[in-house]
Amino acid sequence: MWSLMIGFVLDVIIGDPHNPYHPVRIIGSWAMNLESVFRKIDSNNLKLAGALAWLCIIVPTFLITLIIVKIAFFIHPMVGILVEGILIYFCLSAKGLKVEGLKVIKTLESGDIEKARHQLSYIVGRDTASLDETSIVRAVIETVAENMSDGIIAPILFAGLGGAPLAMAYKAVNTCDSMFGYKNEKYLEFGFVSAKMDDLFNYIPARLTGYLIIIASFILGLDYKQSYQIYQRDRYNHTSPNSAHPEAAVAGALGIKLGGANYYFSKLVEKPTIGDETKAIEMKDLYQTNMILTTVSFLGLIVALLIGGVVR
Repeated sequence: MWSLMIGFVLDVIIGDPHNPYHPVRIIGSWAMNLESVFRKIDSNNLKLAGALAWLCIIVPTFLITLIIVKIAFFIHPMVGILVEGILIYFCLSAKGLKVEGLKVIKTLESGDIEKARHQLSYIVGRDTASLDETSIVRAVIETVAENMSDGIIAPILFAGLGGAPLAMAYKAVNTCDSMFGYKNEKYLEFGFVSAKMDDLFNYIPARLTGYLIIIASFILGLDYKQSYQIYQRDRYNHTSPNSAHPEAAVAGALGIKLGGANYYFSKLVEKPTIGDETKAIEMKDLYQTNMILTTVSFLGLIVALLIGGVVR
């Protein structure tokens, strides 16, 4: 539990350390290598190949992290607490989410919409080249809202439940989905297991995040009643069974409409809308979303500590 708090504080203070030795980057490189290997081994059954690749990513990630933690605790309990805290820190991205979103908004506020579109392309999957100011702000809010679950609440819950090994295993699950979980010709079969397992691992965290956002809205003096109403109504307005949960709660709290049609790889994709357009989206909505993110992060820490206390 001390490790969990150390990891949380490090994330709040430092944020995402951009370096090639970040454990998630290493997992991503390992996943990329395994993809080519298993595609060659079983090219006739890509679902099975993808499932085997998934296992060969998740299981070693858990075991290697467990071994590192055990060795650190064997050296000295304080060393173990510190090492596990650092590993948990690598799994969280509260400050990183906030910073990356603010980069786009600050650039937009300076009047450089082309640069803002370019910066946005690093954090969203949609085409950004022709987005107007409102669409850019909406995209940032959607990204921050959606990632409150898989970037903060899910890893912190798994850390509370099983320490750094389980938190890192979750990040491996999330990484596999981000690399293979596409519904296109290349990954529809190979990424099938990765996508489904990510849905499974995020099932409870996404729903908990939705309710934490409603509580955060109450704490911050936002429209928590509308947040609850929109959450109940629109939480399944997404192709993913989990993504719309935090987005719906945020949209209701701010009184804005999210979702809708977007271009992906020059192809128009129609998606359901989330929330009611009681007012136009403004830049200040992103700042309020970040306030929600911060509050939800602390609420998530409390829940994770309670879970850790019960488990131990």
